[in-house]
Amino acid sequence: MAYDKELAAAIKAASLAARLCRKVQKALLQSDVRSKRGRNKSPVTVADYGSQALVSFVLQQEFPGEFSLVAEEDSIDLRKDGGGEIVERITKLVNESLTSDGSYGVSLSSEDVLKAIDSGKSEGGSQGRHWVLDPIDGTKGFVRGDQYAVALALLDRGNVVLGVLACPNLPLTSISVAHPHSPNNEVGCLFFAEVGRGTYMQLLDGSSTVKVQVSAVENPEEASFFESYESAHSMHDLSSLIAQKLGVKAAPIRMDSQVKYGALSRGDGAIYLRFPRNGYREKIWDHAAGSIVVTEAGGVVTDAAGKQLDFSKGKYLDLDTGIIVSNQKLMPLLFDAVRASLAEKAKPQP
Repeated sequence: MAYDKELAAAIKAASLAARLCRKVQKALLQSDVRSKRGRNKSPVTVADYGSQALVSFVLQQEFPGEFSLVAEEDSIDLRKDGGGEIVERITKLVNESLTSDGSYGVSLSSEDVLKAIDSGKSEGGSQGRHWVLDPIDGTKGFVRGDQYAVALALLDRGNVVLGVLACPNLPLTSISVAHPHSPNNEVGCLFFAEVGRGTYMQLLDGSSTVKVQVSAVENPEEASFFESYESAHSMHDLSSLIAQKLGVKAAPIRMDSQVKYGALSRGDGAIYLRFPRNGYREKIWDHAAGSIVVTEAGGVVTDAAGKQLDFSKGKYLDLDTGIIVSNQKLMPLLFDAVRASLAEKAKPQP
């Protein structure tokens, strides 16, 4: 089954959201950052809420029938006393984005925007279709002025059938340990993939579309690897041990968000390792879009036991230990190094 209409709508929604986020990041005000409920104190920006409202609105306009969205944010904090000013700012940003696009000819009220944000309360699952959204994946990177992505995917009966990664700060040219940032100002790209049709990259404005492929590197000594910027998101010491056992010589490239999946899909690096600390549960919106972008570019995405990621169980992924990503040739070697490293880490220290 082709998903052409769904893919076109996803690209449109993610592109609009990315432009909103880019605008906010350029003029990030201190009052734009709030903390999510809970102990992790994860920063949430008006761009996060605005991005979710925009994507939700666009998808509901394009598919007005049965609509299911599994997304990260909700409006609980915004509806509390003192949230009015931020809600007004989000509403203004969303309406400016819709006006600049010109497709819908509407002006949303603050309540419309809050309802759009709250449309993302689906639990997902193995039946029917569910959109999966992280409105800003890599919020901490966004706040730092670094890498982040708008990540949107579609599940059909529990399988990821398309994914879009809008990466406003990713250089168009290949990144490396030596040059993690673009030497010129050419930044901002969007990756998209549809099951069975490959992965493509284009500028955020939709031009210069090219098909991409993962790295063909077969020798681990020539491979470079990505890991999370935040040590809380992945155990850097374990990644270092795996790289050592594999024979990787290059230092890790650390960056936020699913931008790593996009960069790997075009061959910037050959390996991505993610090993969260004990007790952390991976959410589907952190990997759905990125995983299909890599697999359709010829890569492999599994958990530490070598099993494919299962997106059919609701909001969370049931994983063995972590996530490993590479090309077909390196994966068996990587898997052996992961298994040996985990066994070594599990040994009681003298």
